[in-house]
Order: sequence, then C-alpha cells, then structure tokens
Amino acid sequence: MLNATLTPRESRVDWPMWLAILGLMLVGTAFIYSATSTRGDLGVWQRFQESSLLEFFSWLLRQFYTRQLIAFALGLGAAGAICLVDYHTLARWSLVVYCAGILLLIMVLTPGIGSVRFGARRWIDLGFLNFQPSEFAKLAFLLLLANFLSRPLEELKEPRIFFKSLALMALPFVLILKEPDLGSALTLIPVGLTIMFVAGAPARYLKGLALGGAILVTFVVVDVLVMPPQWRFIPLAQYQRERILVYFGASFADPDSPAAEQRRARERQRAKTYNIEQAMISVGSGGLAGKGWREGTQNTLGYLPRGVAHNDFIFSVIAEESGFTGSLVVLSLYGVILFSGLRIASQARDRLGRLIASGIVALFFSHIFINIGMNIRLMPVTGSQLPLLSYGGTSVLCTLIAAGVLQNIYIYRKSL
Repeated sequence: MLNATLTPRESRVDWPMWLAILGLMLVGTAFIYSATSTRGDLGVWQRFQESSLLEFFSWLLRQFYTRQLIAFALGLGAAGAICLVDYHTLARWSLVVYCAGILLLIMVLTPGIGSVRFGARRWIDLGFLNFQPSEFAKLAFLLLLANFLSRPLEELKEPRIFFKSLALMALPFVLILKEPDLGSALTLIPVGLTIMFVAGAPARYLKGLALGGAILVTFVVVDVLVMPPQWRFIPLAQYQRERILVYFGASFADPDSPAAEQRRARERQRAKTYNIEQAMISVGSGGLAGKGWREGTQNTLGYLPRGVAHNDFIFSVIAEESGFTGSLVVLSLYGVILFSGLRIASQARDRLGRLIASGIVALFFSHIFINIGMNIRLMPVTGSQLPLLSYGGTSVLCTLIAAGVLQNIYIYRKSL
C-alpha cells in the first residue's frame, strides 16, 4: 500500500465536503419527517409519554426518518471503512465488484427474488432493508471503468478500448432499463462519458457517440409525438411513451379514435400529470422564505401524494416549506460537495484517482440535475433520487460510500 505524507498543517479530512454532507443529512431528516407526518400526528415526545417502551421503539423503527438515520449511520461507517484502504486496492477488486453488481441486477429481475413495487422490479427484500442493486451497480461500473481506462494514453486511441468501455456501460444499462428504472440507467451515460473524456479518449469517438445519442433521442421523440400508431417503428413501453407525452405536454388521445377511448385517454393523462403538476405548484408557492416547516399545504393536505413526497419529490417539499432561500441553501451545499470533488480530482496523485473522483462528481451531478429537473419540469419524471435528501437506504449507503472514496483519494493525494 502506498502511504500519504502530509505536513502537520495539511488536514487528512476534507472538512468542507463533510460539513456539507452533514448539512444535507440534517435537512433530509427534517423534511422526510415533515413529508411523512400529518398535522394531527402525535409528536415523538408525546408518543413516548403515552406508549410503553416496547410500543414506542416498535413505532419509532417504522418511521421513515428513523430508518433514514440508521442508513446515515451505516453509510458513515462504510465510508470510514473505505478510507482505511488505499483506493488502488479498491481498484484492483473492481472487476469482482462489477461482476457482483451484474449478478445482483440479474437476481433482482428473477421472479421470487426481486420484489415488485409500483410496477417495477427494482428491489431485493432483505426484511430489514429493501436493497436496490442498481445503486450499487452504478458505483461498481464507475470503479471498473476508471480502472480500465487508467492506462497509457497511446492505448486509449485504439478502437477496441473504446468499444470495450461502451460494453462495460451497456451491460448494466440494459439490465437496469429492464427493471424498468430509466432514471438510474440514464445516470450511467454521463458518468461513462465523463470518465472517458477525462481519461483522454479520442474526441472523434466521443463526438460520434454524442451524435448517435442525439439522433436516437430525436427519432424517439418524433416516433412518439408525430407518428400515427400504425407507423411507429421504435418499440417503447406504454408508460415510456406516456412520460414523453407528459414532458412535452402532448395529448394522450388519438384524434381518430372513438370518443369513449379519447375520454379514457384524457383521464389517464390527468392521472399521469398529477404528480408533476402538484410538485410545480409546491415549488412555486414557497415564495422567498417558504410557508414554514410542516406548514406546506401541498404536502399536509395530501395534494402532493405521500407515496412520492419523501423520495422522488422531496425537493418540492423543501421548496414549499423553506422557499427560494431554503432551496438556495440546498443547492449551495450540493455545490460545495461537487466543487470539493473537482478539487480532489485535480489534486489526485495519479490518473486512477482523477478518473474515479471525476466519475463520482458526474454521478452526484446527474442525480441532482435529473431529480431537481423533474421537480420543475425541466426533465421527464424518471424516479431518480436526490442524494442524501430523498428517502432510500441503498441510495444513502452508496452516496456515502462514494463520498468515502473521494475522501480516500484526498487522504492519499501525496505519496512518498
């Protein structure tokens, strides 16, 4: 193992990043509590006074904010453990970790192993935790691709290296898309492209890939919005077509269909657009300072459905209750983490550390951009979680593990 040698004045802890992470953890816990409790609920202290000790702890462990706090504790422990091992050792095991991630993605698609919720098979029920393999697979892919591309620049010019990199990205992408989980699958693309770009992959390859992606997206949009049903040539699931129609504000109803079918299509469109419309109302109604913690009417009155308020649409709850000011604080905390990651990447002692750190920054940014974007209709609704704010044990664990890897690179930024 290579050791780091720092002068006494140089800290071994990236305090700005970890203070920002702590701030987001506190904000996330507070607003998950707000999003999952109603005005008439008994408070924690009142519940403690009116219940037996066993009943109180049984109730407490069922609360979303309690489970989130447990996930935070486990994640911080995992991040600390990651820092005990040089990231080069982690990279040497990257292929094993990647294969484990692929195996878990296959397992979650297997009936009887993967559990189905909201029409998607994304979780493995462990009893105490619903484990989401796609979150783990993203980290595994990131680590392996960074290790694979940390080779001499001359080798990166070979087409086989580029196509192998695409294959490493395509395998988890297809499996995650099969669940289906479009949000998680999409985050693999910017992560992969960022690592390829930072590694020094030839620009013509990356431009060709970007052009091909743009053409494919154009064909999909044209197929959904313009083509009549009998001429459609891209096989998309019905829910995928409807999400594109919702994003562009297009009608679900076919003008040539019978009146009864058009009426059903309009009803389905109202149902599909309800969540995003309520989220936008929540964001817009917060004003400058918000309505106050647990005082947001969209949330407390149930207009923003409770099934999504504490995860996919947690930013809407924050924006309504803390307003533009609170939203700006959240964005500033994310900005500190992202810029800390870029600084760590620039200070890394080698290409491997620089590639891993850049990939983690791209992963964080993708989740932040997609989630906040869908809350304000800048992006289609995809189910992507907001790091450290949305409820979700696996997401919290993997986010803090990724932060631990960044800290690892920071610790070993100077060598003997």
